[in-house]
Amino acid sequence: MLQILAGEISEFCENTQPIWHLIGVIVRIIQIAIPIAIILLGTIDLGKAVIASKDDEIKAAQKMLIKRLIYGLLVFFVVMIVRTVFSTVSDQGAGNATGGSGKVCFCEVAGDKNC
Repeated sequence: MLQILAGEISEFCENTQPIWHLIGVIVRIIQIAIPIAIILLGTIDLGKAVIASKDDEIKAAQKMLIKRLIYGLLVFFVVMIVRTVFSTVSDQGAGNATGGSGKVCFCEVAGDKNC
């Protein structure tokens, strides 16, 4: 029963490979673009506050920039952590009764050509 299910999952993943690849590209864009955008917006806000030469605005902009830097790092690392966890789970599944059938899907999303 599990072998039949594994074959169906593997076949599904192979048939939908372009979709999984597109999802992987979108995830990589999100992982890079969002942190850069967050940091740029924070820098622009800080620049506006410095040009205004108001101490209160500068302090508030500094706090916001620090928060945005943390948010940007979290977005970057959350994606990386999720990929690592799924990679580990996918590797563990390679030796079980299902034969690691979902690994094709994961490898396309992760962009790993060595899977």
